[in-house]
Amino acid sequence: MAKRVAIIGGGSSGLCAIKACLQEGLEPICFEATRDIGGLWRFEHGSSRASVAAGGVAHSRPQRGPGEPPTAALAIPPLHCPWPAPSHALLPRSPHTQTSVCCVSKRPDFAATGQWEVVTESEGKQEAAVFDAVLVCSGHHTKAHLPLSAFPGIEKFKGRYLHSRDYKDARDFTDKRVVIIGIGNSGSDLAVEISQTAKQVSSRSGVLVGRGYPIDIVLTTRMKTFLQQLMSSSMVSDFAEKQLNARFNHSHYGLKPKHRILDQHPTVNDDLPNRIISGRVLVKPNIQEFTETSAIFEDGTREDIDAVVFATGYSFSFPFLEKYVKVVENQIPLYKFMFPPDLEKPTLAFIGLIQPLGAIMPISELQCRWATRVFKGLNKLPPQHDMEADIKYVKSQRHTIQVDYIPYMDELACQVGVKPNLLTLFLTDPKLALEVTFGPCTPYQYRLRGPGKWEGAREAILTQQQRVLKPLQTRHVEKQALAPAVPLIFKLVGAVAVLAVIFAYL
Repeated sequence: MAKRVAIIGGGSSGLCAIKACLQEGLEPICFEATRDIGGLWRFEHGSSRASVAAGGVAHSRPQRGPGEPPTAALAIPPLHCPWPAPSHALLPRSPHTQTSVCCVSKRPDFAATGQWEVVTESEGKQEAAVFDAVLVCSGHHTKAHLPLSAFPGIEKFKGRYLHSRDYKDARDFTDKRVVIIGIGNSGSDLAVEISQTAKQVSSRSGVLVGRGYPIDIVLTTRMKTFLQQLMSSSMVSDFAEKQLNARFNHSHYGLKPKHRILDQHPTVNDDLPNRIISGRVLVKPNIQEFTETSAIFEDGTREDIDAVVFATGYSFSFPFLEKYVKVVENQIPLYKFMFPPDLEKPTLAFIGLIQPLGAIMPISELQCRWATRVFKGLNKLPPQHDMEADIKYVKSQRHTIQVDYIPYMDELACQVGVKPNLLTLFLTDPKLALEVTFGPCTPYQYRLRGPGKWEGAREAILTQQQRVLKPLQTRHVEKQALAPAVPLIFKLVGAVAVLAVIFAYL
């Protein structure tokens, strides 16, 4: 009889968990508190839960090839939808909805069996069931962080104020004057979208990263990660900031922040500069205080406003597991951000409880592949003291669960046995090795070998650049032959030199 696995949450991580369980011969039972699956990617007008806005898109592409198991269990044809994001309308439906998890507790014989009792509630009725393992896939966008005490006068403001999780549609702000507090990804997206209907939008300054292509395609390569490890943080920041300012001068747009680019999670928005230069978005300093009808900024300027949107992030908690895991200042002790190290049996794992510098869906999938193999006994976890020594967090309320995409994916891949072997690839398949090293690190790389190997992975990697460009090529443009800026011989010599350094560090 297949082991029964309780999956808490039916968002992208929960869908990954369902797929991984099925591939390992486990029986997944998914509990989703809302009326449909999709999590953050399902749009609901009028709902107060965290979800995508009406115009929301992603900054990374869900790579998938014909016949390949979907990266995030989202059935999205890669050649027939734009690369920036899947639409929230493309998600499949699920029967396991409107069921909340009240309590997860160890069975009396947990030390021997590793089993859990899960109490759920649906339509006012509670039920208890026994499971051999539990995957917590509810994520970290759960409780809105609303720092009202940091903004004097907000209690007397007569207009409307709300957290970004309560925002759904720009039409709610038609002809209004809006201030957005926070200029991270949510804040910049809201500034762009609301400015299409509002009279004026004011937003605080911050870093902008915009390259015109999905960020994981542009930045997430093994070569760039390797070179970053060789350079100091200051050198990397200098190079990255120079590249970004080559497109437009962030100081001229009021977007240059006080911190360096690597000191905070990057903001990605290609539309914001256009909204600033057209005057629809004003970039302002921090807010000093609110009055009944206006905001006063630190530079002494005042703006009459009708609404305030706090794009100030989230805190997370797991009340149904409070006996076994404690969250303190957005920190929870988990091995590889997944496994509690002090359980007698490794039958509980958290999926997607990370803030990656890259796409989260491929990470969730690889986490699920590892967790299900641990549940089956195919992979073993280290001793408790080794796991506890490995746990570390970024010292920041907003970034305690932040990880770098490729290093973290490779850590997971080593556990599963699917990390690509670059030396072997260069000796046996140089063409593929070059794309794996210098091209975007898409999830196909973790399907080349080991458990879950996919025969189409090689072809998917070699053709991924064409699929990125495919949605853009609605008009044929003749290519002009240009003389190479660097002779081929110098390119080859340079490539050999770089590879020699790589192998020296392998």
